[in-house]
Amino acid sequence: MTEFFRKQKKNVRNDILAGITVSLAMIPEVVAFAFVAQISPIVALFGAFVIGIISAIFGGRPGLISGAAGAVAVIFVHMIQEGHAKGLLFDNPVENMGYFYLLAAVVLMGIIQVLAGLFKLGKFVRLIPHPVMLGFVNGLAIVIFMAQLGMFTENTKDAFGQNMRKTESKELIYNISNNTVRDLVSKTELFSIEDKSVINIKTGEAVFIMSDNQVFDAKTKKVVFNIKDNGFYSVKDSGVVKSTMQGEKLYIMIGLVLLTMLIVWGLPKLTTKIPAALTAILIVSLISIFGGIQSINVGDFIRDGGGVGLNGFNELSKNLNILELWSNLPFNLETLKFIAPYAFLAASVGLIETLMTMNLVDELTETRGDGNKECVAQGAGNMLSGLFGGTGGCGMIGQTVININAGGRGRLSGVMMSLTLLTFILFADKYIEQVPIAALVGVMFMMVIETFAWSSFRIMKKIPVSDAFVLIIVSAVTVFFDLAIAVFVGVIISALSFAWESAKKIRARKRLKEDGTKIYEIWGPLFFGSITAFNEKFDVKNDPEKVEIDFVEARISDHSAIEAIFALVEKYQAEGKKITLKHLSEDCKILLYKASPIFTGIIEEDIDDPRYHLAANPEDFPKPLGEYKF
Repeated sequence: MTEFFRKQKKNVRNDILAGITVSLAMIPEVVAFAFVAQISPIVALFGAFVIGIISAIFGGRPGLISGAAGAVAVIFVHMIQEGHAKGLLFDNPVENMGYFYLLAAVVLMGIIQVLAGLFKLGKFVRLIPHPVMLGFVNGLAIVIFMAQLGMFTENTKDAFGQNMRKTESKELIYNISNNTVRDLVSKTELFSIEDKSVINIKTGEAVFIMSDNQVFDAKTKKVVFNIKDNGFYSVKDSGVVKSTMQGEKLYIMIGLVLLTMLIVWGLPKLTTKIPAALTAILIVSLISIFGGIQSINVGDFIRDGGGVGLNGFNELSKNLNILELWSNLPFNLETLKFIAPYAFLAASVGLIETLMTMNLVDELTETRGDGNKECVAQGAGNMLSGLFGGTGGCGMIGQTVININAGGRGRLSGVMMSLTLLTFILFADKYIEQVPIAALVGVMFMMVIETFAWSSFRIMKKIPVSDAFVLIIVSAVTVFFDLAIAVFVGVIISALSFAWESAKKIRARKRLKEDGTKIYEIWGPLFFGSITAFNEKFDVKNDPEKVEIDFVEARISDHSAIEAIFALVEKYQAEGKKITLKHLSEDCKILLYKASPIFTGIIEEDIDDPRYHLAANPEDFPKPLGEYKF
């Protein structure tokens, strides 16, 4: 900790202001994805605080902002829903069991990330090509932009004034005929329908209420059935029904968003001494509050989302009791099997997004971070967050770009962001609740404009077609599927494209010596992709009695190439011809000597032999090469 304070530079003022700005921009995104995952906003905000402060202090990239990111949150949505259902099937049914599975998955996710850092897997981010990086940035910018468009919608209300739920019909539960609800098997009359009420025939009590082809529990006001084809069907909840803002609400929203964007764009042209994003948020908030403008603010957004509200200190203090918090989770193999796939996917997505964001910060600041150290810090943050009741997260590219643009360069900016979030949870929620959502959306829109690599349009016709294809594919997959899938697809396509292009570069220059010896001078890389083209260069049957293959301008890259050389020598020997191999590296010679004693007289040793290495240690191949199936 003392090292952290000692290493702080003179950028304290910019870091503090940038951290506050980022925290305000982070709140709506964290809360929005909390609603998507059907968890309390306080859980997501607390997770953002823990992950943010741990990664800021111990991470490998100062200036990188971490929090409860949407890329990770959406992975847990299905697990949470299924976990709720599993909890109701226990001998002692547990409500909201999905939340406890979430905590276990987040802790396991953190363990996986720590192991990735300890085994130094962070270095593999260097294998990500630049077109993949551009596609990742563009795709993520589009995703963030599309997420902000959701702020221009509002929740549709049902007959009880609560958020209307979109429900899908599943299995038929009861039949309806002549205003009577009957059992499917026995045809027994169970309920009668009077106007919109469903009455229990035995008790005469109204147990359900019908509205908009949905059946609500009379006590809880929750949707329990759908009405379809003269029957009551079980339901699957697909979220809140949304509708686009209309009239004055929409015009006010657009106006405040444009005002925010104008301030963020114009203020740096006048002065750079104060952060434009924070100034824009403050100005628009003051105009909204004191101007009496009826605009949706952060508090309205949270309350309308159906969350638990912002009773921060009380709820947080309960979660600090670890034994009570984890008492509902069954610690068995079945739980591990259930959460492991989600935890592994979340860990992968979290690390990829974090390391890609770290690469972006490296480029923006012209410095270099430590990927392995960042992996360990991210994992530790997720473990602590899950342990104390928070959700999982990773590096957030949008908030990181805001931080860098606002002047945040040191670890203090991430610490300040986290402490501001904690202050919001504990004390200042009533004040920050008054910030208009439009101001935060405007800041995010400007961040999207800054993040998107507009130069990619200019260079599209100047770069190889394969790179342009990768850029477009990664952008599209990021938008429509998932960040991790997009990066894997991009790397695979880039690798295959590279292998294909390299395979076409193998060449053989042929000439004859005065004594009739035919010389093949091999140029280019010899590896698994170029073996077919390599074999096509030789005419074993028609070549003279003496053949010399010179690899001075070639590079033997893998063991598939060694096997190709071995097979070629066998073909010449089968024809009774003498073959000599020149300018092979030491690794190649060791493997060929082990393959067969005949190579002792075939390989010509020379002081000019190359010194490069193969893909594996020759000592790992104790058996003759011919016994291996390449």
